[in-house]
Amino acid sequence: MKRIERVFEYLQEVAKSQDGEKALTATAIADNLGILRSNVSRELNKLYRMGKIMKISGRPVLYKINDENINDKIEIKTVNKINKIDKSAFNDLIGAEDSLKTQVEQAKAAVIYPPNGLHTLIVGQTGVGKTLLAHMMFEYGKEVGRFATNAPFVTFNCADYYNNPQLLISHIFGHIKGAFTGADKSVPGLIESANEGILFLDEIHRLPPEGQEMIFYFMDTGTFNRLGETKRERTASVLIIGATTENPDSVLTKTFKRRIPNIISIPPLAERSLKEKLEIMTVLFTEESRSIKRPVKVSSDAIKAIIGSIGNGNVGQLKSNIRLLCAQAFLNGIKTDGHIEITYQMLPANIKSGILPMSQTREDIALISRYIEKGLYVTPSSKSKLPRESEDEPFNLYQMVENKVNMLKREGIAEELIQQIVVADVNTYVKTFYNQKDDISLSVYDRLLKIIDADMVEFAQQVVSLVERYIKLVSRERFLYAFGLHLSSLFNRIKGKQNLHNALEGTIDTNSIEFKLATKIKLMIEEKYKVSVSKSETEYFAMLLQSLKQEDKSQKIVIAVAMHGEYTASSMVNVARKLFSANKAPLLAFDMPLECRPEDMLNQIVEQLQNINCQEGVLLLADMGSLCSFGPILEERLGVPVRTLGMVTTPFVLEAMRKADIAGISLSAIYDSLKNFNGYEHNTLSIDDTNDRQKAVVTICSTGKGTAEKLQNLVIDILIDASMNHIKVIPIGIVDMHKRLTEIGHKYQIIAVVGIKNPHIDAPFIPIEQIISGQGDIILREIVGAKDIVKKDETNIVLKRFCEDGLQEMLLYLNPNKIIDILLKFINILEEKLKLTWDNPQKLRLIIHIGCALERMVINNGLKFNEKNIENIDKEKLKVVEEAAKIFEETLQIKLTKDEMYYIVSMI
Repeated sequence: MKRIERVFEYLQEVAKSQDGEKALTATAIADNLGILRSNVSRELNKLYRMGKIMKISGRPVLYKINDENINDKIEIKTVNKINKIDKSAFNDLIGAEDSLKTQVEQAKAAVIYPPNGLHTLIVGQTGVGKTLLAHMMFEYGKEVGRFATNAPFVTFNCADYYNNPQLLISHIFGHIKGAFTGADKSVPGLIESANEGILFLDEIHRLPPEGQEMIFYFMDTGTFNRLGETKRERTASVLIIGATTENPDSVLTKTFKRRIPNIISIPPLAERSLKEKLEIMTVLFTEESRSIKRPVKVSSDAIKAIIGSIGNGNVGQLKSNIRLLCAQAFLNGIKTDGHIEITYQMLPANIKSGILPMSQTREDIALISRYIEKGLYVTPSSKSKLPRESEDEPFNLYQMVENKVNMLKREGIAEELIQQIVVADVNTYVKTFYNQKDDISLSVYDRLLKIIDADMVEFAQQVVSLVERYIKLVSRERFLYAFGLHLSSLFNRIKGKQNLHNALEGTIDTNSIEFKLATKIKLMIEEKYKVSVSKSETEYFAMLLQSLKQEDKSQKIVIAVAMHGEYTASSMVNVARKLFSANKAPLLAFDMPLECRPEDMLNQIVEQLQNINCQEGVLLLADMGSLCSFGPILEERLGVPVRTLGMVTTPFVLEAMRKADIAGISLSAIYDSLKNFNGYEHNTLSIDDTNDRQKAVVTICSTGKGTAEKLQNLVIDILIDASMNHIKVIPIGIVDMHKRLTEIGHKYQIIAVVGIKNPHIDAPFIPIEQIISGQGDIILREIVGAKDIVKKDETNIVLKRFCEDGLQEMLLYLNPNKIIDILLKFINILEEKLKLTWDNPQKLRLIIHIGCALERMVINNGLKFNEKNIENIDKEKLKVVEEAAKIFEETLQIKLTKDEMYYIVSMI
């Protein structure tokens, strides 16, 4: 028998055994016949050209026997409907004619394929839109007449019954009375409920093998039995659509996967075109605009950063980011009635950094220029293509805190860490709850009046006024709203005589300002409402205060220099202040004349320190004697940590002041690094070298992958450039941050942490935005003890890396590695002549533009500047640009046209 005959005969056998429902891939046929796939494909194409088989386009391509009887099963009215449709459910899907075109064709083919459609598996990361696609397939099926208008769409999450086969079987296939203990009546399953419609099995990879076996038997025969029945006599016509985030080959049995011929793979958001990302972002901003009933304006740079920050997250993560930004913008503009505005400056660090790695092709740049150079403006009436979310749960601080604390305690998390985690989660909970309501356009007062009594709202305002006298709140309105709702919950609890299980016990610092304020609030409530408020309730108030307290990011370690003699301490401090005039670290001098009693000196130091903010701690630098013993007494009387170092010299004070000005550095980190400081003559910057463990810098991002690895490479480049390549750089995620830091700390000496979240360990923290801006480069070099500290006006390695990456994408003829130093020199000349200072994002923007301008000169395709705007060009800036541009003529023999120079001037 010839090979082509074997292939055709096999397809005939399959068609007979499957009642014509089965379509196969070339790979499946090759595996079953033991023939090379390439040879099978060749024979299938011959059979298709002969008209003997059907070919279904998609990924993968499917083949099926061309039986007249099968074709007759397609109703004429359905075919006519398909031909007449000029608008379908998929028309509103962003990317339906672009990146998702193949997926949409597969989805349509799966719905209309005779006689009952093709069972389908949708594969993709969390948040890419698998459920949305399944719903669209259902709507499309109704449009073309495949399903009745009242046909069912039944959803089942397989994870709900993972590893419980009996319960799963009962839920999907139903059970009869007496099938198991407690089955006092017969209950139909999801298969029966989905008859003549779709059964959508989400997280299908969580189905155990037994469940897969029962479902593929139903796929094969269309028959099933309820649990407890012995014969498969029931029938149903159901199109099954599964969804998974996993690789089907590794999580589904071969026999089950073979029965699902149509696999639709949805790409992650990061792989979709810039145009589609912009469309999706516009829709999401429109949704938020509708939610807050106010227009939303987004700046051009903010749009670029939001789009560029798309990494491992998908539409779901993008939606969360946009909601948070709109919430922040709403709070900023809560006293105005106009639009809310989102600017680049207000973005968090992890989104801000997206403006740098954003890859741009020529088409992307044209798109940005055409659509978003002036920003984005959406209104509540703008069209939205995404479904509204379901209603949110009522505000319940008790439940949220109790659930979180109990979970953390079960995991064995230390109590001091539990407090940090819960404070952050309460902040997020309140922020999300406050900003997700449809009536958010009303004032906070009016919103509360819709929920609680006016008298209670007035009292809540009094409490907020009290709180603001002692601590700075992230948002007055948000605290008022959260406190008012929590107060209502408190009275409901008291009225219902419900006992409060204190999940927070042992996690709240009773000496903190928040707890003291919470105690005052407790007394105010008891006095006004004549009720008894427990200590447990007081701890919940304290937690609410901690979560909404604004951190003072400018807070520094206080350095107190105490010396014997009339002017010894003052002289050292004066020298340090002159040498470090820009340093913001608080530096105090205490001169102790020989006739001064130690207790008088101690009282003087305490009195001065009580008048300043020293919550981050005090570093006491003394020379000898009684002054060196003041530390423990100061710690007790001030209630803040104090570390003492003796035998201090002027270089010692200089080094302490310099290190105290490093962002995020802790008192313990400064103390440890100064213990072995021996002055500047042998080592410009001292780091404790007595530790035998290898030094390490830890980078922290959301997952420890993707962005964290890019950040890791940037830090490695900085260390190599500083001749410190022996230092290990380790990326981690924030989920298990503290656990990983503990593990790393056992093996390495952590000398710095770089990333999106401060873990508050005894090592300096450098926020990711400082690395991007270039300041972090300098700080990191200081921390690791680089001998040649890069000066402020010198090029930092981070900017150079981003410029090279950006130009690599843009240039075809010029070598980015050859021109990057020339471009950076050009920028330095402009800064110097124009007396300007640009941050790294601004420099990057200029360098990418000028690099492209140089290439346009090479191919003789320069831009033309609008003549109407020439008169607005700053003539002085133009002269500077013309002078600076001579560097391109001298080094590259390339001369910029006047028009290109006009564009450069308009950018600066």
